[in-house]
Amino acid sequence: MLSRLARPAAAALRRGLATTAQTNAKVAVLGASGGIGQPLSLLLKNSPLVSRLSLYDIAHTPGVAADLSHIETRANVKGFLGPEQLPECLKGCDVVVIPAGVPRKPGMTRDDLFNTNASIVATLTSACAKHCPEAMICIISNPVNSTIPITSEVFKKHGVYNPNRIFGVTTLDIVRANTFVAELKGLDPARVSVPVIGGHAGKTIIPLISQCTPKVDFPQDQLEKLTGRIQEAGTEVVKAKAGAGSATLSMAYAGARFVFSLVDAMNGKEGVIECAFVRSEETESPYFSTPLLLGKNGIEKNLGMGKISPFEEKMVAEAMSELKASIKKGEEFAKNFK
Repeated sequence: MLSRLARPAAAALRRGLATTAQTNAKVAVLGASGGIGQPLSLLLKNSPLVSRLSLYDIAHTPGVAADLSHIETRANVKGFLGPEQLPECLKGCDVVVIPAGVPRKPGMTRDDLFNTNASIVATLTSACAKHCPEAMICIISNPVNSTIPITSEVFKKHGVYNPNRIFGVTTLDIVRANTFVAELKGLDPARVSVPVIGGHAGKTIIPLISQCTPKVDFPQDQLEKLTGRIQEAGTEVVKAKAGAGSATLSMAYAGARFVFSLVDAMNGKEGVIECAFVRSEETESPYFSTPLLLGKNGIEKNLGMGKISPFEEKMVAEAMSELKASIKKGEEFAKNFK
């Protein structure tokens, strides 16, 4: 089923930039002045799928909004600055994307960001629960394996929890897998589609090369090396930037791709599939990323992991303890957050 429905990797982004679709999605970016927030906002402004773009941050948003507002596309851009303007930013939003937080520095794991980013995500999602409880919430802020459980618990506290509308954006793992497989096989990366399941950190990132479209084969040693590169690709960028940031541009691309897919599905387009880290019953982990059929109300159907190879089965088993610990850490934090 997956390979039949799988779309070329960059199709969502191309649709987002197409000139034929005219829709009226109201999208907010929380953390819009940051390294991911600015290029993400640019991609969203460039899309005819977006009619209103609300940009929020604790600094520089009026400037970012003024800059983007000069672009000759239909999205109306407005900047909101500081906590007192956050409610106004969120009112009437259909989709909220949250890249807010601190980036990784060399030597840091995504989990090292926990204390700072957990508070930021809890604060922002609490505002979402109050001011746009029906919106689709797309979390980019790391560690995603913990920030999604935090978001769920916050929405539960406010009595507006809907697991079909809360997504941990893991699309960058898919984008990387598609790119790396294409490089090794001499394929057009826009035509490669690799589902990536599990979580969004280290060994919890599980690329299903066995389900790649088109079908590809690698010797075991090459497969292990490729898998390791996909899992540690974020660290590759952090090291290459030598303290000047993390994966911001590729993450902005991936975030935009996910939002465009989601808006397409909300507009009634059928057969839209993306992987995301969500509440799940597919494994013993209460949250797990798998391919999802998206629809007007968010997750229409969890397509599960499908048939996986023994190598992939082993990776799923090995990821469980780390996944469950990260999830528990997020849930505990949210319960104690005031």
